[in-house]
Amino acid sequence: MAEEPGKPVENQDAIAYQALTRAYAELRVKNYDGAVADFTEGIRLSPHRADIRKDLAYTLLKIGENEAARDQFGEAMRLNPADTHVALEYAFLSFESVDRTSHGEAIAGKAVARRIFDRVRHDSAADDASRASAEQAFHNIDGPLEANIERWKQALATGPETFSAHFELAEQAEQRDELELAVEHYRRAWQMLPVRKGVLLDLGRVLVHLNRMDEGNAALLAASRGGEPRAAEFAKGMLPDRYPFVYEFRRALELDPHNIELHRELAYLLLRMADRNEVPAAEAENEFRIIVDSEPADLLSAAQLGFLYLGRNETVKAAPVLKRVLDGGDEELANRVRVALHLPQQLRRTASPDEAAAEARIMADKSIQAGYLKDALKFLKIAHDADPVDFSLILKLASVYNMLHDDRTAMRWYALAKQSEDDAVAGKAATSINSLRPSTEDFRTTVWSFPMFSTRWHDLFSYAQMKTDMKLKRTNWFRPYISLRFIGDTKETLQGSTASAPQYLSESSFITAVGVASKPVFGATAWAEAGESIGYLTDHAIPDYRGGVTWSRSRGENIFSKERGFFFETNDDLVYVSRFDHDTLGYTQNRAGYTPATLPLQTQLFWNLNFTGDLKRQYWANFA
Repeated sequence: MAEEPGKPVENQDAIAYQALTRAYAELRVKNYDGAVADFTEGIRLSPHRADIRKDLAYTLLKIGENEAARDQFGEAMRLNPADTHVALEYAFLSFESVDRTSHGEAIAGKAVARRIFDRVRHDSAADDASRASAEQAFHNIDGPLEANIERWKQALATGPETFSAHFELAEQAEQRDELELAVEHYRRAWQMLPVRKGVLLDLGRVLVHLNRMDEGNAALLAASRGGEPRAAEFAKGMLPDRYPFVYEFRRALELDPHNIELHRELAYLLLRMADRNEVPAAEAENEFRIIVDSEPADLLSAAQLGFLYLGRNETVKAAPVLKRVLDGGDEELANRVRVALHLPQQLRRTASPDEAAAEARIMADKSIQAGYLKDALKFLKIAHDADPVDFSLILKLASVYNMLHDDRTAMRWYALAKQSEDDAVAGKAATSINSLRPSTEDFRTTVWSFPMFSTRWHDLFSYAQMKTDMKLKRTNWFRPYISLRFIGDTKETLQGSTASAPQYLSESSFITAVGVASKPVFGATAWAEAGESIGYLTDHAIPDYRGGVTWSRSRGENIFSKERGFFFETNDDLVYVSRFDHDTLGYTQNRAGYTPATLPLQTQLFWNLNFTGDLKRQYWANFA
């Protein structure tokens, strides 16, 4: 995204500050979806900053969005090539990618990973740990590739040629950056099995990487017309952002001469150009003739060729071609021919509901494969209206709504699909419901417990809370909640008068309350609640009113970081508690230390420096 014109970079950073503050606050409470949204907003406001993309990438990893995280690490590496840690993260994710839509893209990603590891291991500016990690990763990749390439070469030299042998050799060569070898064997694999259009996509990708643009675009153009829908979509995405020229169609047809869709598109392009006197009409006619001769079932091209003959009054040539259309079964096209021949038209048979539903299913599947999700939704609804108890269709509807990010509607369809007697359909629906529920629920429940031992009091304390908050439809600035707190200790020392002066910091009670909490702003959250404190030792209940502001900030490598390094965290609270003689207490808890990031458990080593004070200067509430 381009920077906003007329707005200096430092101003953009200031604008992004609020979104980033919200993002880091969301991370502290593990609301990763909210953090992703705020980091994304920060990137929109300050697109030049690699650090925001880096933090977004780590957050995406926490929610299992590895491919999205890989893309963000890639952008961060582009913005700051000197950050070897980001480069390594991108390389590892590229190598491990299980791309859901293109095996070829995954192969290209592994080649990229190898290049990055090779660069980092020779980078004198990188730290020793990064160079060592890159060195090991490079050899782990390069050694098996070299061995596999030699094995496939030997297989082709001593045994029969097969598609698999050429294709596997080409993939291994591409990953090892032996690109000329990859081109040779992708081409041989394609020649042996021309129906595999995906091989043309692989060939085009490697040729483009070699900067052989004309050859690469010819392969991509051939892959983008006809054949495998996914390969076609990826090939279209790699082609130049313009319509192909005639010579490019011709080069693609030299590579793939039996590609009827490519011939047909070129024929219609030449026909439009002939209408403008840019090329002779004979060029378009010749393309249609090639199609009709090689593909008798292509009635549309036959009709067009017949019309061209009629336009020159060559009825003898036109008759057999147009008769093929009249006898071909396409009633609408046949009627158009009858109009041209001044013959009476025939009434068109209306398709039965079952036929219409079947056709809608086919069109829905094609639309999904091509990525046209709104069209797929339209066809799926037509099919569902015809057969409302087809649970596999219902599951597919739910999945399309999910892909369109309409999760609430998707949940309703998944709930219907879950009622299926087919265990596979019901199981997929149940799994999807569990995945979507957190993002759609109006209520959210959190539970935490904080047990600790104090040598000052020689006692084991426990603080715990269960809280359920509600998402309001009209605002996201605050959320009401209900809460149950527990504060107690093992010695059960709270007796009598100490209830008003809890010197052991244990109230030995359950506290029920209703409250409201604000949305974090610059890392600060305000909250207030009213409830009852019920002593489980005294069975005495008293009103309990609490409220305050909490603020937190962290710097460096936090406990969830994959990178080792130093960190600093501060958590500061100002709390009013009616039960403590209407006292207001202040806490500041500060930690500084080191995150190893190499242990199997998430671990930190740190020093603590905490201060507690209150307005009434009570002795138990003022210490460091």
